[in-house]
Amino acid sequence: MSGSSTITWDDFIKVDLRVGTVMRCEPFPEARQAAYKLWVDFGPEIGVRQSSAQITVHYKPEQLVGRQVLGVVNFPVKQIGPFRSETLITGFTDETGAIVLAGPDLAVPNGARLI
Repeated sequence: MSGSSTITWDDFIKVDLRVGTVMRCEPFPEARQAAYKLWVDFGPEIGVRQSSAQITVHYKPEQLVGRQVLGVVNFPVKQIGPFRSETLITGFTDETGAIVLAGPDLAVPNGARLI
């Protein structure tokens, strides 16, 4: 296991990973690194959460609206300049270090939890 330590099921379920649909996306010129402001609908239980995401290399705002993404919804809120980031949108780094989003390959209900 390349540098990872073994965790238990109880450790895993502490991370609340949910699917949501990007409802709105705008450039975030005030951010230190290139980023977008996202508004993601995580369903009726959680609602719409804001996120700052450094995903500008592979994605344009119009490509993101309507797309389902995977987010951590139980991180504390982080103030990034004038914007409150309320969820962490997840992804993988490509060979250049740019982020490629994680998400389902088929539509699932907003708010569905990764299990």
